[in-house]
Amino acid sequence: KYLVENAVPVVDGKVCWQKVIEAPGKSAQQIYDILLAQLTKMTKEENQLEERSKVAIQDEAAHQLGATFHEWLVFKNTALTLDRTVLNYQIIVNCSDGKADVQMTRVSYDYELERDPTHYAAEEWIVDKVAVNKKHTKLTKLSAKFRRKTIERKDFIFNKFTSLLNEK
Repeated sequence: KYLVENAVPVVDGKVCWQKVIEAPGKSAQQIYDILLAQLTKMTKEENQLEERSKVAIQDEAAHQLGATFHEWLVFKNTALTLDRTVLNYQIIVNCSDGKADVQMTRVSYDYELERDPTHYAAEEWIVDKVAVNKKHTKLTKLSAKFRRKTIERKDFIFNKFTSLLNEK
């Protein structure tokens, strides 16, 4: 799934994953309430950077949510090595009766904060042009771990939203 063309989609020059999640029988308000609770819970998870992750937009009348996240993505954690980056991203949700339109966008990384801090925008680090070799048979060495972990995090979030919205 990491080598698939456009596994990291670019919309208007920016990395942006979009998914419409069906929620049969649920009103826009019910969907809004469920996803607001989940986004709020996510801001308090162990991997979040204190005070920086938050639900920034809560427009109940329009059923819109926006949250910004700054969280640790751990690549390797052993007794001798801790390799991790700060993953920064936004989630935007538009709720309507029976569905939620979810976007994960504004993705970037702050790497090696303890030694030699480097900031990478997703558009210059995990897109096909940079992260996949010309034959589309393997990921490039430097950005592979970022691409894999980001796609896994996006999948986890979208799958969690889907399961919450499809609970009876």
